[in-house]
Amino acid sequence: MVERAERLCQTRGLQFTRLRRDVLAAVAAEHKPLGAYDIAERMSAPGRRVAAVSVYRALDFLTEQGFVHRISSRNAFVSCGHDHGEGAGLVFLICRTCGGIDEMTAPAVESALDQTLAGAGFTPTSRILEVEGECGACRGRGDAGENA
Repeated sequence: MVERAERLCQTRGLQFTRLRRDVLAAVAAEHKPLGAYDIAERMSAPGRRVAAVSVYRALDFLTEQGFVHRISSRNAFVSCGHDHGEGAGLVFLICRTCGGIDEMTAPAVESALDQTLAGAGFTPTSRILEVEGECGACRGRGDAGENA
């Protein structure tokens, strides 16, 4: 994840600072979304406190470059290790039980959204849909517990 970001920054002529690298590494190490204060806490060490404002700046850069995604409903961030392409809509499936997040594209939803936006004469700056519910693993654990 970090190596990919480093290569892309070099190709794009962008600085991939140590702070940006460390923030991305902290987010990538988790399988759940992290807020800026959580990230700052993980990066801090005795005698070396990382400021949340610095983390927010790094997250802004990482989001602009597509290395992380902001989950608005959680005011938190998840890493992204692949390229969605220009204007690709994303759908995040957010489990309320375990907090896990699955990221996907949904071409049929994107097409319908394109038509709706065009009809309204609206140009979005972001096309991210968040759907909350229960993931298959948690639902499976719940079903197993009910049958016991």
